[in-house]
Amino acid sequence: MNATVGQGSVGQGSRIGLSSYAFFWQLSDKVSKPLSIHEALERTAALGVDLFQICDYAPLETMTDDDLRAVRATADSLGISLELGTKGIRPEHLRRFLHIAKILGAPLLRTMFNVPGHTPTADEAVEIFTEILPEFKAAGVRIALETYEQVPTSRILEVVERVGSLYLGVCSDPANTVAALESPREVIDAVAPHVLNMHIKDFAFSRKEGWVGFTYSGAPLGEGLLDYDYMARKLQPKQRNINQIVEHWLPWQDSEDETIRLENQWTQQSLDFLRSK
Repeated sequence: MNATVGQGSVGQGSRIGLSSYAFFWQLSDKVSKPLSIHEALERTAALGVDLFQICDYAPLETMTDDDLRAVRATADSLGISLELGTKGIRPEHLRRFLHIAKILGAPLLRTMFNVPGHTPTADEAVEIFTEILPEFKAAGVRIALETYEQVPTSRILEVVERVGSLYLGVCSDPANTVAALESPREVIDAVAPHVLNMHIKDFAFSRKEGWVGFTYSGAPLGEGLLDYDYMARKLQPKQRNINQIVEHWLPWQDSEDETIRLENQWTQQSLDFLRSK
């Protein structure tokens, strides 16, 4: 059965949001005073953003229900809506995150196929989603499978199309797929009918010292190889109520202060860029 998703029938409106990846270093133990998730939400609100995706944030999995309710209370007090991101599709893991999503009021869970010890085939993934999606539908939570280098985009689409549910679609991130030699434009074209969520980060190659190879890394939005205008024309986020979530691939700099300064600068540049479109 085929189903085209991302058409807004169960959407929450098209908005610009920040991911916890926009605060990647500032939330990490690499800095002397890591931000708490509450502080990241406060910073998000200060930037005039009302959507935050808590994505691959390890402490979330060990939070108690009271801890989660406190995060929800902070977000509510700041006028911020929440989305979630994790990795893996084991049914028990997805059910744990559905529980978290219910407490946080998050209508979307982004995930990826593979985790250590579990690399499901397309058949296994179809079986899992067929089993689990009625629970997600009952809760009003959609699952978006992210495009990335470990799983061919064609396999992700095969699973989405075989399952055929409005509650299973794609999180588009063409930057990831370059590592598997998949063309960003081809990936954008292929996933377009099924996109539920967009991760927005720019990327670029730079020559290594001595011109022996390249480094593939992040770039400030609008300065790298991401053809945002092409992507927006194909995916039509505003018309289809697809949220655009800002992320970064910012390498650690020479110092903590410089890393934090650049992380904040890249975030502001990304917001300015997206708001201008």
